[in-house]
Amino acid sequence: MIGASSGIGAATASALHGLGAQVLVSARGAEALSRFVEQHSSNHQDPRRAPQAWPLDVTDAEAVRATAQAILAQGPLDLVVYCAGHYREMRATEMDMADLKQHLAINYTGALHVMDAVLPALIARGRGHVSLISSVAGFRGLPKSLAYGPTKAALTNLAENLYLDLEPLGVGVSVVHPGFVQTPLTAQNNFTMPALITPEQAAQDMIAGWARGEFEIHYPKRFTRVMKLLSLLPYRAYFPAVRRFTGL
Repeated sequence: MIGASSGIGAATASALHGLGAQVLVSARGAEALSRFVEQHSSNHQDPRRAPQAWPLDVTDAEAVRATAQAILAQGPLDLVVYCAGHYREMRATEMDMADLKQHLAINYTGALHVMDAVLPALIARGRGHVSLISSVAGFRGLPKSLAYGPTKAALTNLAENLYLDLEPLGVGVSVVHPGFVQTPLTAQNNFTMPALITPEQAAQDMIAGWARGEFEIHYPKRFTRVMKLLSLLPYRAYFPAVRRFTGL
């Protein structure tokens, strides 16, 4: 689980652990990962099932490759979840090139680093699953999403391409499109977030989607279905609808 120091990643790792999986958590925050391992180690008498912490910066391709090699040396991977993310509001009137590049490096290029490091082993084995956590913000352009939205659109497109290439080889692929979830990233929003859910609710929806074998998992559906309908509109209707919907 990459991006497991907080939010959806941490909640999902905890839920998978509760179901009996051995969970390997990764993020830049080593302290948060250590706390996760401490909190989830007491109920595993078998050390082979105990959680592990792997601090990692996904923007460092060499570090990603070395970490993947060390993990794969222990045994095969059944599920690789890319949940690392960076988010700041941005509009074209206040472009910040450094932050734009930061979004790209974490939200998209980091996923490429991880895929490059783990896919050869999954393909050789003909088993396993990769899941990329995108966002409804990647469906179409949205106000204040100049930096975040395009990276999530790229992540969704990446998942679609991976599915076409890997599903015939026995490797599963899924993409996750969350709506608003209570996380450190969304805590910075200064507007009312419709259909806001907890990370624990998000984790349960995601695990249920994996169990059903879905390529696309989206939640909460009372919100994501509206976003899907909006995304089907022609531009002449979409732009006015988004302005009315967001007030921006």
